[in-house]
Amino acid sequence: MDRNTTDMKLISVIIPAYNETVTINGTLAHVRRVSEKAAEVLDVEIVVVDGSPGHTTLTAIEDPDVITVESPAGRGRQMNAGAALAQGDILLFLHADTRLPDNAFDTILNEIDNGGVAGAFSLAINSPRLAFKVIAFFANLRTRLERTPYGDQAHFITMETFRSLGGYADIPIMEDVDLFKRIRMEGLPISILRGKVRTSPRRWEKEGILRRTLTNWWLRTRFALGTSPAKLAQHYRPHDTKAD
Repeated sequence: MDRNTTDMKLISVIIPAYNETVTINGTLAHVRRVSEKAAEVLDVEIVVVDGSPGHTTLTAIEDPDVITVESPAGRGRQMNAGAALAQGDILLFLHADTRLPDNAFDTILNEIDNGGVAGAFSLAINSPRLAFKVIAFFANLRTRLERTPYGDQAHFITMETFRSLGGYADIPIMEDVDLFKRIRMEGLPISILRGKVRTSPRRWEKEGILRRTLTNWWLRTRFALGTSPAKLAQHYRPHDTKAD
């Protein structure tokens, strides 16, 4: 896609994927529907970066306008690969199992126009179970206190800021926490929007709610105490929960 030459801003939606052949077209259709609601004020391009063996997710994509990228596995690495090809003024990193609020693009644009440079949405888990509502409540409380959203909250950041920070670190885990830690260290504002993304409960359902929650806390605590991402990844493989 040629660089946007109109007065409208361009948002690049970058989706890192790993064995998402079943879900990817639903995700793309969802992004298109949401983008139509903001079509008068901005343009949207979609970049899918496939890190799965054989890059099977890309072969399943039905939308001819999606930019497709093959990449080695690793969410940070994949998102950097997508950002390298993106043309947007603003980057939005969206997990393949996460859905945006209907006014997502208008809200992001308004935040950037009012001086924001990076942020994320609040979290909801797409399940009626009370346990997931409790998990989301405490996740949102932590995010507002620490200003460090996880990747499934859909990070957005201006291209200028992303490049100045060098993008996501090429580490096997905690690339989302690391990025926002560096944003905070630069003294830049971090916007936590009240609109909620809805993420799939599949990780918790596969591993067990208590085990998945405790693992998240354990990983986050050890990372904060200085344990290397490589060592943490020996005990947690992010792609184990993704399957066709």
